[in-house]
Amino acid sequence: MAARVAGPSVSSCVVVYAPRERTRTLARASFPRRRGRLIFAKTASEFAAAFRSTLVDAALVDVATPSDDAWRIAGLAREFPSAPFFAISPLRPGDGPIIAQCVALDFADVIADGVDDSVARELVIAQGFSTRFAAALRDPPSPLALPTELQRATWRSLVSYAGRTVRTELLARDVGVTREHLSRTFAANGAPNLKRVIDLVRLLAAAELSKNPGYDVRDVAQVLGFASSSHLSSTAQRVVGTRPVSLARLRTVDLLERFVKGRGRSRE
Repeated sequence: MAARVAGPSVSSCVVVYAPRERTRTLARASFPRRRGRLIFAKTASEFAAAFRSTLVDAALVDVATPSDDAWRIAGLAREFPSAPFFAISPLRPGDGPIIAQCVALDFADVIADGVDDSVARELVIAQGFSTRFAAALRDPPSPLALPTELQRATWRSLVSYAGRTVRTELLARDVGVTREHLSRTFAANGAPNLKRVIDLVRLLAAAELSKNPGYDVRDVAQVLGFASSSHLSSTAQRVVGTRPVSLARLRTVDLLERFVKGRGRSRE
């Protein structure tokens, strides 16, 4: 049976600071509900809280008339580098110092208000966390030994969720087979079983998020949908043999090496 990918149902989450109605309109048009989730924050504390409640792919910050709150929000770009920050500005002749400050704060890009409206979504999604995560892991790493078409299609569907909670039934739907067939076939010929690979991908995402200065272990557990920081800890110990506090210093290759040393099988 040939595998097909119907397309994952995950949608990007973008946090927005938009004191102007025009910016709110642009955000809603660029990220309609069927294609993404928007969180509008009115203050810096609300903006930071959004990052600690859900997995944020990118941030939009209106700097057309920068206030103290706007600059406090802009400063969060260094706290959460996994999510690219985009300034929104009309790019008036006198806006040079504002844009320079955004560059100094490690913003990813500037969306020109009234010029980039039609391509704003593409500009943001291309650099979003989920897109980058899925692109970096598009092909199953060779140590996992997942050579079949079904295994590779399943892997690509899985990494497109960027570490979010995902069940076997959902992956089976994405690749066009039954849950039973996927669970049985994925682990054929000594390959790691699917549930354990799902946990591995979640930990790869946890490791990337742990590198954000603004996150602690509890935050990472929360945004990736673990039941608690203890659940994240037990999963890390079981799947890659390390504590969550160590994830930030480990590379993907390090985690894969730990995983393939007898940790690729679990009860289905």
